[in-house]
Order: sequence, then C-alpha cells, then structure tokens
Amino acid sequence: MKLFYRRYLGFVAAAVLLTAMPAVAQSPWPGQRESDVVLKNFGFASGETLPELKIHYITLGSAKRNAAGDVINGVLLLHGTSGTSKNWLQPTLANELFAPGAPLDANKYFIVIPDGIGRGGSSKPSDGLRMAFPHYRYVDMVKATHLLLTEHLGLKHLRLVLGTSMGGMQAWMWGEMHPDFMDALVPVASQPIAISGRNWMYRRIGIEAIRNDPDWKDGNYQKNPTHYVYAAPISALMTESAVHFQKVAPSREAMDTLYRQMVEQASKLDANNQLYAIEAVMDYDPSKDLEKIKARLLAINFADDEVNPPELGVMEREIKRIAGARFALVPASATTHGHYTYNLGAFWKQHLVDFMNELPPM
Repeated sequence: MKLFYRRYLGFVAAAVLLTAMPAVAQSPWPGQRESDVVLKNFGFASGETLPELKIHYITLGSAKRNAAGDVINGVLLLHGTSGTSKNWLQPTLANELFAPGAPLDANKYFIVIPDGIGRGGSSKPSDGLRMAFPHYRYVDMVKATHLLLTEHLGLKHLRLVLGTSMGGMQAWMWGEMHPDFMDALVPVASQPIAISGRNWMYRRIGIEAIRNDPDWKDGNYQKNPTHYVYAAPISALMTESAVHFQKVAPSREAMDTLYRQMVEQASKLDANNQLYAIEAVMDYDPSKDLEKIKARLLAINFADDEVNPPELGVMEREIKRIAGARFALVPASATTHGHYTYNLGAFWKQHLVDFMNELPPM
C-alpha cells in the first residue's frame, strides 16, 4: 500500500494524516455541506466570555425523522487535537466509514463533523485576540458543540458520538455531561483518566517550549516564534510507531532529514493556537463520573499507542464501571501507526460494524 503523508507538526499537533491513495480530490459525499454558526455571548468555564464564537462544521447525509418529527439518525464525529473536521474526509477514514454499506453509510445517517474551538474554521487565538482569547478547555468544546446540535441543527438525540484522540476524550465527557443524548459512544485512541505521567510530560515540554521562546513575547508577537519549533518533533515520537520510524528513516542521515522536515512544518503553525490546544486538556478527567454513562459504549485503542499505553491497564479497570461497556485493543503490526492508527479505519472498522449491528433499531 502506497501511503501519502502530510505532517502538521507543532507540539501536540504532530498529526500524521495517512491516506491509502495519492492526494487527489475526493468526490463529495451525499449531502456534503460546510457551514458556520455564531454562538452569541458564549460563556467559558473559566468565567471568560466571547461576544461571538464561530463554530465551523461539515454535514453529510440527510436527517430522517420519526412520527414526532425528531431526527433519529444523527451521528457526531469529533476530531483530534491537531486536526479539523476535514480529517474525517481522508480516504482512509471516509471510504471505510461513509461508503454504501459501511458502518456510517452517508446515505443512512445524518453526520455532523464540527471544527473544535481553536481549530480549522472555528474561532481561535490567531483570529486577532491572541492571548486575550478565552482560555478554552474540553468542557467548553463539548458545550459549544451541544449548542450547535440542539439550538441550530434541531437535534434532540444522537444515534452515535464517535471521536478520535481529543475527540475520543470528549466522547467520554459527552456520555457523562449528556447521558440521555445518545444511544452509543465510541471513544477511539483515548483513556478515561486525567492526563498524567509520560502523556502529560510531553505536553508540558511543548507548553514550556512555546512560553520560553524569546520570540513569543507573552503571545504578542508580530512574527511567529522560531525557537520552540526545534522541540516540536518530540510529539511525533509519542504518536508514531517505532516500527514506522525505523522503516522510513533507517539511518541517522535519513532521520535528520525527517527531523528537519518536521521542524519546517511546525514553523508554519501559529504558536498561540498550538499553546491553547495543548493546554485545553488541563480540565480533562472523566474518571470521577463514569457511572453516569448510560449509552452503550465501545472503546477502541491500539497496542502500539505510546500516548495511551495499554500496559497501564487503565481501560480494563475503568471499563468495568460502565454497564455493558467493552474494550477492543487493536494489535500492533508492521502497518499500524501507533496513536495515529485511528486515521486508518480499516484497522478498527470491523469493531464498529459489530457494535452498530448490536444497537436496537432506529
């Protein structure tokens, strides 16, 4: 399989977007549309407010309603820290999930894919406020998306909430904050505990690299800082598999070349946007309220994911606290990609197929 790689490397934003074919334009999926909604006077958990918070989103498919007029086929997809809604349109995800007969067939479901606060077309520090932008957390992202769904798209209930990485973490939060809002939850590449240990260490390195960059100037720079980017590739060491790195860079010279490419890509990302995205995880800890989750839940992780290492035993312990929930661990192989295996739907799609088939009829 020929893989095409795009790397957006800024600290935790070291996303390796994998596709199974050359980079060609993807034909629109049924009902594919992009739009924006502006949430007026949005209040953040920090107590800060924003007069207008823009949320950009994509929808696929069309709404199907019951006799009462309520939408019954809504699906919410949530992207990772370094991504946007367009991540879900990569062929290695979209072709596996949205095609006819696939588990999230776009002819069958009404699929909503928002850009999280701080990412893509949604409001972010680089829009002009810089460090005066409210310091958002995951709870704010869940709140904003809930308003998008309920007040602007008219959805009272979802068939499924599925998220990857940061989106997976938010899926756990959705189950606790809105336990009656969905039939099913599928958090992918995540764990239902506060970020700590090695996971927090590499994020802390990214935070300090930006805040201690002499060009950062407390976020009031005119030109993007250039010093912190030399530490940015550490995130790739956490998110990509060791097997893959040895394959693509089997010599010191090859890895030096790859490192320089990563630094160059990191330099193109706005430092404040990156800092906010990293720090947004600080409120995350669903472990206190897992028993509140009512939806059927399937958690999927990857054996070579160093961000969520299976040897910690977190999933086996915590999943028992949720009635009927189960956990699937995808084995490591020469073709998996560590944390970013979540971008390769072929490795985990069958778990989703089986899970969706077990849900009661819509």
